[in-house]
Formats: sequence, C-alpha cells, structure tokens
Amino acid sequence: MVAYLVLEDGSVFTGEAFGASSTVGGEVVFNTGMVGYTEAVTDPSYKGQILCQTYPLIGNYGVSKSDFESNAVQIEGYILHELCRSPSHSTSENDLDSMLKEHGIPGISNIDTRTLTKKLRIKGVMLGLLSTDEDLEDLKHKAKNIQDPNSLDLVKKVTVNETVYYAGENQTVVVIDCGVKMNIIRNLISRDLNVIRVPADYSADKIMQLNPQGIVISNGPGDPKKADYVIETTKQLIEYKIPIFGICLGHQILALALGGDTYKLRFGHRGQNHPCIDLRTKKCFVTSQNHGYAIDANSVQNMEVTFLNINDKTVEGIKHKNLPVYGFQWHPEASPGPTDTSFLFDEFSEDIKKYGDL
Repeated sequence: MVAYLVLEDGSVFTGEAFGASSTVGGEVVFNTGMVGYTEAVTDPSYKGQILCQTYPLIGNYGVSKSDFESNAVQIEGYILHELCRSPSHSTSENDLDSMLKEHGIPGISNIDTRTLTKKLRIKGVMLGLLSTDEDLEDLKHKAKNIQDPNSLDLVKKVTVNETVYYAGENQTVVVIDCGVKMNIIRNLISRDLNVIRVPADYSADKIMQLNPQGIVISNGPGDPKKADYVIETTKQLIEYKIPIFGICLGHQILALALGGDTYKLRFGHRGQNHPCIDLRTKKCFVTSQNHGYAIDANSVQNMEVTFLNINDKTVEGIKHKNLPVYGFQWHPEASPGPTDTSFLFDEFSEDIKKYGDL
C-alpha cells in the first residue's frame, strides 16, 4: 500500500504504508538514535511531530510495554527507511507495525531518509502531511495550509488530568507534569522519594499545600512560552527557596521564569550522542536530547550557565546564583547505553535532604 509524505515546500516522498491508515499533519523532525524507538514514539515531547528515524533499520527488537515512556504513542506519524516486520528479542511483546495500528498512528517506510534529513538540516524543520489513504494532488494542496503545532499549547494535550501518587519512604517531590517521561518518575522513586505528579496547570499554592521538599518541572512538547501558566507558577515557587529541578522543557521554563528568553532552533537536537561540557569541571558528557527550542545565552539573568553543547555552543545547563534551582536541557533519565548524567538525580536528592533539615 502506497504512502506519501508531502512537505510544506512541495517536496514529495513516496513509500510503503505501515501502521494505521490515515492522514496526519505536523512538524517533521528527525532523531539520530540507533536504538530506543519505543521510548521515542511514546515520549510526550514528540506531540505534534512526525518523526523520522535516521538509523536505516527500525523495529528489529520488537516492542515491550516496559519501554513505554507514557501510556500512548505520542508522535503524529512515523518515517523510516526500512521497517522490520519480523522482530526477534526475548522481551518483545509486539511488533512496531501492530503497535502503531493499535494507537491509530500512520507510518511510511522505504523512503530515502538521508535525503529528507539533509533537507531538514539545511532548510530547518518543516511542516508536512503523512498519508496512507489520500490522493497525492489533494495532499499537495492541503500541505500549504498545515497548522503549526508550535502555535498551540501542547502541554495541555499531554499532562495528566488529576494528581497521581507514587508512594515512597522519604522526602516528597512534586513533579509538574508538562509531558513527563515515566523514567523520570522511576529515577525519583528509585531514590526512595515520595513522588506526587500534578497537572501542569496546578497553582503554586496548591503545590505547596502538598508540603514538597523538592519540585521537578518535567520535559514536554512545543514552545515553552505557550505554557505561560507554568512559567507563572514557577516564578512563585522560586520564592519559597525550595530545590527546583528543570528537565528539557522544564529547563526552558525555569529560564523564562527568571527573566530569560528562548528561541527556536533550526532543526533541534534529537538523538543519543550529544556531547555537553561542564563549564566548571571541563568534563564532557554524552547526553540524550529531544527538543526544538533553546535558551538565549545573552538573556540569562540571576543564573549562571553551567553546561554548553559542544556541537553548537547552545545552553545546556543553568543554575540560580543563590538558590538550589537548576535546569538541564538534556534527559538525564535516558539510558540508551551510557548513563553519564544520572548523578544529577543524586545531587537533587541530596539538595532535598538539606532543605528538609533546615
């Protein structure tokens, strides 16, 4: 069955359909990871996006529920060079094609993903349509009027509707769910912390009524400025001088709450091999990333820049000059093999204990 990918600039890629039969629009982005496709497609940070994998073979180890980062497939559509339809792995419970069918997500394979990726690197990410059941001429016409998902508040589409409790033995951490990955929750629980996950629109007063000893502002999709209510809540929470840990979108929200600014990257950082340097120790860490926006280094106020991306010198870490408030652009909870920066959860846990002893 034929599938089409039509970009806003008129480019057309014709391939083989898999997954669900439908037509979707979104921002076409690419991920350079060799593994972790299940984690990627279930990551809420990809809401509104059609994801292209640059690695040429995807699906070979199947799908396991234990690898899900949320309770659903979050991407709008999936683009592959080659789909493995007969996976083999001891933990596999399903194949990628069947999983996408179950969640209503269309895919296209057997296209030149290298050409597509080079186009997105040169021109920047573009809006596009992926269809398995529409006429090509109709798609070309519709591709001129695709709504940019970054113009929407995508956080509200992925946050929880009510408070979720994960019982722990020690201090309480409130996670502001902007699209949190489950492995962030797992990392906090593994450090014996009592975790309370709240909707993104929870007010600072309601959060402080939970008596937290620490706050995590999670990852999530889209333009951080669209989540202005989370920015306002963060401003108020900073006044309590409580440890606050921002991850990815949460890192950007922290900067905005402290008077900084953010901007859209041309093609973003999405993959598992992004090198970041600690400006204090000069150590380099390999990190997993998934974001399309970054902090403007010239706008940083009341903060110091702690990490930079070695490839393009974008801001990867910030820290308040006087308070235990900090953020990191990458995903320290990710584990595609290396776990270089999981120590950040240990440092946050130690700050929580210090705060609790005050």
